[in-house]
Amino acid sequence: MIETNRSTWLSRIILGLAVSTANLCMAETDSFDAYDDLIDLYTDWREFERPPMLDNAPDYTAAMFTARQPGFEQLYARLQAIDVSKWPVEKQVDWHVVRAEMNGYDFNRRVLKPWARDPAFYQSIWLYKSDVPAHEGPTHHAITELWTYEFPLSDSGEQRLIAELTVIPPLMKQARQNLTGNARELWVAGIRNFRDQSRDLAELLTKVEDAASTHLVAAITDARAATDELVTWLEREAPAKTGPSGIGKENYTWYAQNVHLVPLTWDDEVRLLKRELDRAWSSLKLEEHRNRNLPPLIAASTPEEYATLADRSARQFIEFLRDEEIVTVEDYFDPALREQLGEFVPEETRNFFWIVAHYDPTPLYTHFYHWFELARMEREPHPSPIRQGAVLYNIFDSRNEGTATGVEEMFMHAGLYDDKPRVRELVWIMLAQRAARGLGSLYAHANEMTMEEAGSVHMEWTPRGWMKTEKDLLKFEQHLYLRQPGYGTSYITGKYLLERTLADYSKQLEERGEEFRLKDFFDQLNAIDSIPIALGRWQMTGLDDEIDN
Repeated sequence: MIETNRSTWLSRIILGLAVSTANLCMAETDSFDAYDDLIDLYTDWREFERPPMLDNAPDYTAAMFTARQPGFEQLYARLQAIDVSKWPVEKQVDWHVVRAEMNGYDFNRRVLKPWARDPAFYQSIWLYKSDVPAHEGPTHHAITELWTYEFPLSDSGEQRLIAELTVIPPLMKQARQNLTGNARELWVAGIRNFRDQSRDLAELLTKVEDAASTHLVAAITDARAATDELVTWLEREAPAKTGPSGIGKENYTWYAQNVHLVPLTWDDEVRLLKRELDRAWSSLKLEEHRNRNLPPLIAASTPEEYATLADRSARQFIEFLRDEEIVTVEDYFDPALREQLGEFVPEETRNFFWIVAHYDPTPLYTHFYHWFELARMEREPHPSPIRQGAVLYNIFDSRNEGTATGVEEMFMHAGLYDDKPRVRELVWIMLAQRAARGLGSLYAHANEMTMEEAGSVHMEWTPRGWMKTEKDLLKFEQHLYLRQPGYGTSYITGKYLLERTLADYSKQLEERGEEFRLKDFFDQLNAIDSIPIALGRWQMTGLDDEIDN
């Protein structure tokens, strides 16, 4: 009897395990099927996000957005219908990336409306590669990346350039119809972008004129004429523009939390940036006191001095990362950095960052962690298609700008400047500058300051008067941050979120009795890729308290 009961009991256990295993397999199969649904949705979403063409240019008319709204709502409903609750965290993170992008589209359509409020949205000519995954700020879908061309042009290169330039005349014409907003500062500041575009096109024509076909000459000439016509129109309409350019505190908070996934309010960011500004200034003064008996830093005064300084700084920085086991130094790190070493700039024309670099470029090179990340994205793309390339609407800012700013201080604390303590002063100056400019941008978005007044905060609170020497950089940065909410603060908010991630990650290791290795932390961060840092923290630590589920 006992044996019979035991056999029955064992049979039930085995049957139960079999059923549980079958259910688990079915759940995993369902999960994989649902994840495939997410990938299919992502493909459809990215195809939808590119607007249709109108007269050979992307269509940003009000009628287009109205006509396509039901299609967007259907895509969003498909996203919400996917049950991610039983997915591994990594796959749930992908779902939230898609959600953030869709929220970005929705916010742009409802509130930001760059095609209607922001003339600079229509800028088409870009001379440089961005140091983050996509250009900073809202851009249209058919820009010309002039830096990607090799001159003299090949036949195929010329045909590609002609095709891209022919977008500009109809786009400039469409801009005059679409720009119905009343954001005065965005309007006035945007005129400069098209004056620059006209100049860039004139220089392009000079560069290619001797070898260019008549078709290329005509494309450049027509693009410049259309640009000049837009400038004239913008200048004529400017006096009638009287409205605010900031989006307001409530909109700013919603955008930060639901698009860029920064778990802070406008007020939180003001407090954080004030704190970091105070900390940067006080730490700078303590460093100066500590170093008061040391010789001052001397800026490079010739091209040869700068080249020697840049080479030595780059070599020592890479060696530090490798020898001190900060991060796995891939074979593409050194060439990626050396492409960005810069060159000598006469003292009277140096902007803030090149003032710093001519004393010692290492702090700037630590910020160039950007270029390691871009090289990684190209050489080692993430296995998930959702994380390959740039996430939309600058959603990467907390991760990329926050990390680049965060490592400036982290690497300093890890010993990068133990043999040259005066350089630590430069790190605090750079942090103060970023906190000041971000703080100004917050007041501008709250419509409590004009763009010029926000620039004054930026200028006056940057130590040693180093922002007072470069008005062009000041205007560029404050204009960008007014165009792209949250970007001006992302250097500091992202740095804070990165530090919080490091704290949570290391605390969990300590509680488990495991060794903390900085290299493991940065390697994991890199493998997660250029998505909002709050999502990276969730994947690294399992903590989802910063994510709206």
